[in-house]
Amino acid sequence: MNRIVTSLFLVFLYCFQVEAQQTEFKSFEQQNEYSFLLETNTGFYQFEFINRESLQVSFLAEATEKLPMSHAVEIAESKVSIEPKISKKTIQFSTYGIGVEIQKQPFEIRYTYKGEELLQHKNGFSAEAVKVDFKIDENEIIMGGGARALGMNRRGHQLPLYNRAHYGYETRSEQMNFTLPIVFSSKKYLLHFDNPTTGNLDLDSQFNNTITYQASSGAKRFQLIAAENWENILQNYTTLTGKQPLPARWTLGNFASRFGYHSQEETEMTVAKFKKEQIPLDAVILDLYWFGKEVMGTMGNLEFEKDSFPNPERMMRGLKNKGIKTVLITEPFMLKTSNRWEEALQNDVLVKDSTGQAATYDFFFGNTALIDVFDPKAKNWFWNIYKKLKAQGATGWWGDLGEPEVHPEHLIHYGNKKANEVHNIYGTEWAKIIFNNYQNEFPKERPFILMRAGYSGAQKYAMMPWSGDVNRTWGGFQSQPEISLQMGMQGLGYMHSDLGGFAGDLLDDELYVRWLQYGVFQPIYRPHAQEDVAAEPVFRSDYAKNLAKKAIELRYQLLPYNYQLAYENSTLGLPLMRPLFIEEPNHFELYNISQTYLWGNDFLVSPVLEAEQTKKKVYFPSTNSWFDFYTNEKFAGGKYVSVATQEENIPTFVRAGAFIPLAEIHQTTEDYRFNNITFKYYFDEAVEASQRSFYNDDGKTAKSFENKAYEILHLGFEHFEAVSELQIEHEEKQNFNSDLDEIHLELINWKKRPTSVLYNGNSIPYAYENQRLIIKNIPIQKGKTQLLIRH
Repeated sequence: MNRIVTSLFLVFLYCFQVEAQQTEFKSFEQQNEYSFLLETNTGFYQFEFINRESLQVSFLAEATEKLPMSHAVEIAESKVSIEPKISKKTIQFSTYGIGVEIQKQPFEIRYTYKGEELLQHKNGFSAEAVKVDFKIDENEIIMGGGARALGMNRRGHQLPLYNRAHYGYETRSEQMNFTLPIVFSSKKYLLHFDNPTTGNLDLDSQFNNTITYQASSGAKRFQLIAAENWENILQNYTTLTGKQPLPARWTLGNFASRFGYHSQEETEMTVAKFKKEQIPLDAVILDLYWFGKEVMGTMGNLEFEKDSFPNPERMMRGLKNKGIKTVLITEPFMLKTSNRWEEALQNDVLVKDSTGQAATYDFFFGNTALIDVFDPKAKNWFWNIYKKLKAQGATGWWGDLGEPEVHPEHLIHYGNKKANEVHNIYGTEWAKIIFNNYQNEFPKERPFILMRAGYSGAQKYAMMPWSGDVNRTWGGFQSQPEISLQMGMQGLGYMHSDLGGFAGDLLDDELYVRWLQYGVFQPIYRPHAQEDVAAEPVFRSDYAKNLAKKAIELRYQLLPYNYQLAYENSTLGLPLMRPLFIEEPNHFELYNISQTYLWGNDFLVSPVLEAEQTKKKVYFPSTNSWFDFYTNEKFAGGKYVSVATQEENIPTFVRAGAFIPLAEIHQTTEDYRFNNITFKYYFDEAVEASQRSFYNDDGKTAKSFENKAYEILHLGFEHFEAVSELQIEHEEKQNFNSDLDEIHLELINWKKRPTSVLYNGNSIPYAYENQRLIIKNIPIQKGKTQLLIRH
């Protein structure tokens, strides 16, 4: 017995010594102008300065070790030159922005921005485990970790890094389809742990001012980004992980979708009903009934069920002629009962077990195997299916269950990769197959790729993520702004929800209407639900249908504004939905707010998230005054106001000094033209000068911006004591033919009828009513024009 006790004590002592082993500084080497290697007794730290606001840190067991290639990050050659400051006690290297301070004894690593400490290693990486701890400030607010419903401040939570579906969630979900290894803080920094394997992200769950990242295997590497403002942080992060390509314009329109349309006749009837009700529509989504009459046993067929869809080519061609695109659901699971099972076996495209055979297991839909999207053979095989469907007339793709929803640990992927090594990047790799093949075979087209799971950087493969199978309740609705805002700050700016909610059969017209009104100001407008209660407004009560129609029409009126947001996302990495703290980054209270947010730069939106809610408490950012979008009432910035809610819309406000373009309403975006747009300017004497730009191209050709096939309309307004001046500059690139010839202008909050309005020196007519100055049919010329308003 004594021998056993002694042995246990020795084991405990050994474990304690390993845990308590102190890291000791050994040497320091400058590898080039921007890269440094630090040797310790536990391994090597490599610090690579990407630019003045971005730093990559890697831990190497040996100085010559090569870490696995990143699945998310691509680093261009650095143009930063660093001169280290070395003393007996410390080593410092800084870019006059982001910096590193090394204390030799006792050994410590601190990260700084402009001399101010951001965070420091508590326990650095070691040779034994993929684990690192950071010490953080007592009061800083911590966010990130992907898509979760936990509240904006996620400090105090331990977050599993394992993509998993959560059916029917409401106000709380600790684990969802995007579990990203990202932390961002109210101290204006972002940490990206560059390792896709499954693991854990502990955001101070022990309340000891520590965040911990731990992975099951893989690279010991992270990127740290810090800046004066969130716009620069986001631009730097999306430069590293990739910008979202500009989507086709039709993707910003309205979708008809449900689980699901059972036949060609039902599909065509639904689209016809939208036309009859004059509710704008741009796409119809076919759920799994397009390839099988039953839910069970048909997954993997991936070809039209001829009894239900006797002539899919004619159907999709007919829809296209009406301006309607067809989007098809696909899944990565191949059931043994599917029509393609033998084909998949013969082509060797399925994930293996330890014996080298296709691994099969039970799943809700039947006994299944999984397509190995990492295997070049499977990539080609899968793509050829998409290519054939595209030839039949399909325009967009819906990738469902791509966590993958059931992914046993014993599965072995191409390259002898274990399931947990590739689980979190499965959805991204799937989107990459479609995106890369479009670039190779259809380089002029912009693909539409709707998926619910992926990893950091998935946005560069045109992925449009959605928030999974949310419950059809007020609780499910209430978590949606938080999820979209958090994901937008982590690079995935098109995160959106099934409008109206998905799971369950709750028939609540008020909830449905409020969700669709919110949808006007979320990235993708797509009502979708289980078929027990209709998701489409054309099948709802007159009350719900009429209010939904107003919301959808507003969505189409805002198309030029929303397309500009898409352009900003594709070039700058800015999300379409933006949290209030972007506006006031030093106002810590705002880091907790998700129920009011910015839609782009100029809209302040506060959706109605409770039943029978007659008042809504809204914070108005202090940076401007704000105008009610519907009544033009003015609100001062820097305060909370209880505003009355209206049945027809949700509280929506416009920044003073903003130009808001409103287009004509069309049945589909196919009829949209960047012409005859009414620009509302929200005048405020406190805003002496204002400028906005609006991007336009043909709405469908890939890389229009890179190929100089676009136009930008620049509008500038200056206000002086005796006169106000509107400057209009039409920038038309050499490979674009514009049809823009005139616009209309409406000045809101204009207190006095002007004495005259001059266009390029000549008097033009105008109207003045209810403090609105209305000037119609203003000609647009190439180059600059001027409009003078004499007071």
